[in-house]
Amino acid sequence: MISIDLKSLVGKLNNPCQTALEGAAGFCLSRQHYNVEIEHWLIKLLEIQDSDLLAILDKFDINPGKFAQELNKELEYLKSGNTRAPALSPSVVELAKSAWMLASIDYQHPLTTSAHLLGAMLLDDSLRRATEATSGELEKITPDSLREVIRSIVGSTSESRDVHLGDTSATQTDSSKSGTPSKTPSLDKFTINLTESARQGKIDAVLGRDEEIRQIIDILIRRRQNNPILTGEAGVGKTAVAEGFALRIASGDVPDQLKNVMLLSLDLGLLQAGASVKGEFENRLKSVISEVKSSPEPIVLFIDEAHTMIGAGGKEGQGDAANLLKPALARGELRTIAATTWAEYKKYFERDAALTRRFQVVKIEEPDEEKAINMMRAISVMLQNHHGVRIMDDAIVDSVKLSARYITARQLPDKSVSLLDTACARVSLSQSATPVSVEDTQRRITQCQTNIKLLERENAILGNCDERIQFLNDELNQLEKRLTEQEAQWDKEKNIVADIHQLQKEIEDDFHQNNTKISGTKEKEPAKKEISPAERKKTKTKLHKLMHTLNDVQGECPMIQINVGSQAIAEV
Repeated sequence: MISIDLKSLVGKLNNPCQTALEGAAGFCLSRQHYNVEIEHWLIKLLEIQDSDLLAILDKFDINPGKFAQELNKELEYLKSGNTRAPALSPSVVELAKSAWMLASIDYQHPLTTSAHLLGAMLLDDSLRRATEATSGELEKITPDSLREVIRSIVGSTSESRDVHLGDTSATQTDSSKSGTPSKTPSLDKFTINLTESARQGKIDAVLGRDEEIRQIIDILIRRRQNNPILTGEAGVGKTAVAEGFALRIASGDVPDQLKNVMLLSLDLGLLQAGASVKGEFENRLKSVISEVKSSPEPIVLFIDEAHTMIGAGGKEGQGDAANLLKPALARGELRTIAATTWAEYKKYFERDAALTRRFQVVKIEEPDEEKAINMMRAISVMLQNHHGVRIMDDAIVDSVKLSARYITARQLPDKSVSLLDTACARVSLSQSATPVSVEDTQRRITQCQTNIKLLERENAILGNCDERIQFLNDELNQLEKRLTEQEAQWDKEKNIVADIHQLQKEIEDDFHQNNTKISGTKEKEPAKKEISPAERKKTKTKLHKLMHTLNDVQGECPMIQINVGSQAIAEV
């Protein structure tokens, strides 16, 4: 019999059938069975909403619940006690193969659906004999009429509606829709191109880590032990250092040996997702390594949380990711930048002498306050754009100093980013949402009104609540008066803040226009009318007056914060 690649065969299944097969493997493991059988798969296929399988069962008046009970009963006879990853039984592989032949040859369908799986199971004599699932409820299905039912059902349900009949392009991946299939499908699926992200401006500037980035470059151009591993406490910015290296590559600020390098971030979580079938994880990782080795462009893999490699995929009887990487690292066929905490490095890497020899440690220390402030200045631009608020420099400085003083359990710059981000969120919320003081007064008014209604109902019967009702009415009048004053202040603040924002925008636009003229760069948008020095001075004077007016209106209880300043940081 011709051997067929299992990975390619599974790839011919549509997404619901693939998901059901992965679920069947997990179901099999939970029942401690040794092999994934057709019954496991059918039970998971029955869970798909609006599927071809359910439509066919309905056509032949078969009760899905009763059918599922029969399948579960058959599973009780299977041998249990397995604690390893289960393998696909020969009957499941044969079913997938026969279903694909039925779909492609008999119906010219590009993907296998649950209808083809049921058809193959009932129309193939060997499969029909291989499982007891064809007895009981399925005996109601007549093979002669099943072929036409499959033809009418496929394409009419949610499961198969997206399968374009006779269109083989449906089997192509996104990377191959434009023409020839991708030469690196595994890299496309399991990695992110950090170099390309840097070229597209999707990575923020990284400041204060020049020394660490230089160390990475020095190690990568070595002949031996040329794989840096970034170690440091959580939150010190290990991933940011790798992104800084990607920015260096994108700008060409690296030695000639690294100018054409692609830095790809390997997602170990995605690599392991759905790889519950024995050998699938190893096959995925081997495919990634093979594509890296055969790539015409040199590739460096960035592996974050690298300690998860130790034991990844390592069920009993299987090799883990580290053991698969070691030979390629030793021969220099694969170059990586790993990242992990110092504690995890000591626990997992140092105990493996062979793995330790492959990597050179680069310590990423927590930055001092001055470095952290420079880092935060680069990050603040991203936060400004995200929240739509202006961040003052004193807020950046205080976010570092106050977090370093009071948040001892975390590291810079992570804790200062969290602090500044929270302050930005609060300021943004104050400019768009109802102020807390107004909301509190509104809720108290609602509560008073509810209490008065309840007491009036009781008073109508017993007549003993007059004093309490009078007290609540007085309180309600005071609250309504307070709410009127608060809403009036809120309206004033909103109008003044809107005027301040407009003036700030005019001043900033003028500043950017002057900078563009001085630097000689071309503007993407048509240049606006230039503001004269006298007009510029007049605008700034008007802005200062509005700021003073806003301070007078707000007093000690501001409802809207105009910018993210020291006060906003201190309040957080």
